[in-house]
Amino acid sequence: MRNKMKERLKCNEPAFGLSITFNSPQLVEIAARMGFDWVLIDCEHGTINLESVESLARAAEASGITPIARPRSKDPADIQQVMDRGVMGVQVPHLKTGHDAQDVVDAVKYHPLGKRGLAAGTRPANYGFGITQSEYVEEANRESLICVQFEDKEAIENADEILKVPNIDVFFIGPSDLSQSMGHPGQYDEPSVAEAINSTFDKILAAGQTAGTPANADKIKSTLDRGVRYTYTHTTKLLGSAADSFFAAARG
Repeated sequence: MRNKMKERLKCNEPAFGLSITFNSPQLVEIAARMGFDWVLIDCEHGTINLESVESLARAAEASGITPIARPRSKDPADIQQVMDRGVMGVQVPHLKTGHDAQDVVDAVKYHPLGKRGLAAGTRPANYGFGITQSEYVEEANRESLICVQFEDKEAIENADEILKVPNIDVFFIGPSDLSQSMGHPGQYDEPSVAEAINSTFDKILAAGQTAGTPANADKIKSTLDRGVRYTYTHTTKLLGSAADSFFAAARG
């Protein structure tokens, strides 16, 4: 299956996602109808289990958008579990070193690019029907997307070595955890936090890589102008913005 979002990013076109933290295939279908390119299936902060990941990935495929999962952790076992449910990539939290980044690549990619365990009967391998293992490995290595998150002070300090790890598609700055890691929870405009964010964006773009970060309606234009191409908004933020517009019209 083609990863349409990965193709957009390769062409330097923005890919807009919706973060989902609970099991609702219907919401995935609605996201597609609303025009989103992909959904982030959030197993780190949400209530989504592995069975739900599979249902949400299936809804995304049927709707023509790309399912990306954020696993519970950067542990290779957590990464392989969501990949084997049929998502087309991962957004992995809390990497701190180049070694961490290489571990992620190894967990997502099959030989010769990585060390992911190969099983013929998984859903992304068509349960072993109609495709050889060699064909599946080639397709999976080509189409799977890897996004790693800079959201710890140590990751910012090690940005140069992380950016050198091959086969990573997106380098994502998570401002909430980063601000907390730097001692200023939620204070994105605090000078040291803002400098860490801006300098890391500069490094990502100077390396010719794709930058990612979340953005709501009031930030999306400036985020795109900053050079970010991989971005998403949260379901609750989207609903809240629509509710504000509704009640402003109702009371105006």
